[in-house]
This record gives sequence, structure tokens and C-alpha cells, in this order.
Amino acid sequence: MFWQEDEDKTLPFIAPDDVLDVSFAMQAKRLPLDHAWLLSQALQQHLPWLIHEPLAGIHTIHVAESGNGWERPDDAQHQWLLPSKRTRLMLRIPKTRLETVRELTGKTLQLDDCRLQVGDMKTKPFTNAAVLFARYVVSSATESEPEFLQRMAQDIKQVADFKVKKMMCGKTYQLHTPAAPLVTRHLMIADLDNDASIRLQQYGLGGAHLMGCGLLLPHKSIKTLKPTE
Repeated sequence: MFWQEDEDKTLPFIAPDDVLDVSFAMQAKRLPLDHAWLLSQALQQHLPWLIHEPLAGIHTIHVAESGNGWERPDDAQHQWLLPSKRTRLMLRIPKTRLETVRELTGKTLQLDDCRLQVGDMKTKPFTNAAVLFARYVVSSATESEPEFLQRMAQDIKQVADFKVKKMMCGKTYQLHTPAAPLVTRHLMIADLDNDASIRLQQYGLGGAHLMGCGLLLPHKSIKTLKPTE
């Protein structure tokens, strides 16, 4: 576990927008809880360039009951998401793809026997948050928590040229794919500076970004989260 206490800081900074998140209004009666692979395949049917775009990512869909993603129901095979009018479909794309991805508006995505109607799009540039979290980062069934964190520290150094001082991970979670389950872990990184925060959001960590893995999001506070023993 990495956890070195330091003073709180504010980060006045204007973030670049060459990579950004876009969110779509959506309508669906229900969706599979474990839908990452299904959503990826459905979106690639309409946006085949996604698989060739290294900066692209597809966020998994979360509703109010799933909170910030740190906790997730255990039985993914027999539970459903029930989207509300406020639920959004989100993609991470380079700005050069903005007009192309806008063409999703009005399309219908088929996720097994569930239909997802895509509505209007909004853009959401990154913010220079000092604390970022990822709901899923690719791991392995045999990788211990210290091994995972050490590997993440090395990846963060490579991606953002930043020596991480505060980082913690959660329990493993498996995402379904036809080939084999994809083993992932939750990850939170704290006390980031401006440049590191933006670069980590732009480039992500690990692989499987089109299944929502390695995509870092701002987190408001870590005060209520305690490191695991």
C-alpha cells in the first residue's frame, strides 16, 4: 500500500481539451450489470475506428445505486441496471473524433436482448483533480495487492513522469468476455499535480480501455476511504 500523508492542495489550472469525455443522453428499460464487452461490441458496430484509436475508451454505465463504483453488487450474472433519465452513456475520445462520434445520436445499440437508444451529446473536458480513481484496471488472478500497486507505480511514472505518493486498490472484479473473464481491480490515486492528473486521464493505465478499464475519473474526496490492512 502507498500512503504518505501530505497537506491538502488546490490546483488552479486550465486543462487542455485535446482528449475529452463525451456523454450522451440514453434510454433503456434495463441493461446487464456486466455489460462492458457487450457495450464495446455494440459501439464498434457504429464506430469501427474505435479499435484503432489508442486514446479512445468506453465508460461502463453506472446508475445512482452503484455510487462512485467503489462498491459493486456481487452477482453480476443475475442482476440488472435500471437506468433513469439522468443516466449517461460516456466515451473518452480525442477531440479530432468529436464530430464523428456525434453521429451516434439517434442510433440504437443492442446489448443481448436489451436496447439502448442514444440521445443528444454533451462534451466534458478533463479537470485537474488531485484525486483520480478507476473502477477497473486490468490485473490477474495471481497478482497480489502489493504487486499490483508496484506495477501501477511504474506505469504512472512511465505515462505521467510522476512518482506517486498516495495510492490504494480495492478487491478484484471479473468482467465477462467470450474468451475468458477479465480480472480487474479498483484503483485510487491521490495527491497528483496538474500535469500528472491530466496525462493520466488522457492516456489511462493498462489495457482494455474499450471495456472501461484503466479510465481514470476525478474523485471529490478520499477522507471517508480508509486504506486496507
